[in-house]
Amino acid sequence: MDFPAFDLTGQVAVVTGAARGLGEAISLALAHAGADVALGLRDVKAQGSVAGRIGAMGRRALPLQMDVGRLDQIFQAVDDTVKTFGHLDILVNNAGLAPENLAENVREQDFDLTLAVNLKGTFFASQAAGRVMIGQKSGRIINMSSQAGFAALPTESVYCMTKAAIAHLTKCLAVEWGKYNITVNAVAPTFIRTPGTEECLANPEFRADVVERIAALHRIGEPMDVAGAVVFLASSAASLITGHTILIDGGWTAR
Repeated sequence: MDFPAFDLTGQVAVVTGAARGLGEAISLALAHAGADVALGLRDVKAQGSVAGRIGAMGRRALPLQMDVGRLDQIFQAVDDTVKTFGHLDILVNNAGLAPENLAENVREQDFDLTLAVNLKGTFFASQAAGRVMIGQKSGRIINMSSQAGFAALPTESVYCMTKAAIAHLTKCLAVEWGKYNITVNAVAPTFIRTPGTEECLANPEFRADVVERIAALHRIGEPMDVAGAVVFLASSAASLITGHTILIDGGWTAR
C-alpha cells in the first residue's frame, strides 16, 4: 500500500517574490520538505537571508534576478534554473502587489502595474516553466490567488480582479496541461502577517474588523499557514488535485 508522501527530496522549485513574507516562508518550507529552491527576486542584490537559511538545511539555493514584470528576466531565470539543477519540478507564482485606491480614483499606471505583475507575470512564468515541464512530462504549478478573488475588498477593485482571474487561469492551465502530468493549483490566503500587511494591521480598528471577518478562527494568518498548503500541493500526496484553488481564509468566505 502506498501512503501519501509529502517529501520533496530531489525536487527543484522556483518561487517568485521570494525575498520576504509569503515568498520567504514558502521557499523555506519547500527546502525543509527536501527541495532545492531557485529564488526569484525583484532585486537579486537585496536577497536577504533566505538563501543562507536554505543552505543551513542542507539544500541548495539559487538567487535569481526575476522581476516578473520583465518577460526577459522570467525566461532567463527559468533557463538558469534548468542549467543549474538540470530540471524544474515546482513553480510557485507568489510575486504580487496591491496598490490601494477607491475605484473612481484608480490611476492608469497603477492599473497597468497591478495587471503586469499579478496576472501577466503569473501567466508568462507559468508558460516559461510549463515548456520545461511539458518536455519532462511532469510538474507542479501553484499560483497565488487571494480571498480577494472571492470576496470584494473596498479600495482594492483592481487587485481583486487580478486574483479572481488567477483562480480561473489556474483552471485553464490545469485542463490544457493535464495530459503532460502537470498539475496547476492555487492558494487564496486571507490577511497574513507579513511586511506587506504590517502597516494596515497596525491600525487597531482595521485589525479588529479583519479578525471579526475571519469568522471561524478569529486570528490573523501566519506565513507558514500558507506555506503548508503549497508544500502539500507540490507533493505527490496531491497528485489527483488540479484546477483547484484552496482558500486559506480562516472561514472569511464561509460567512
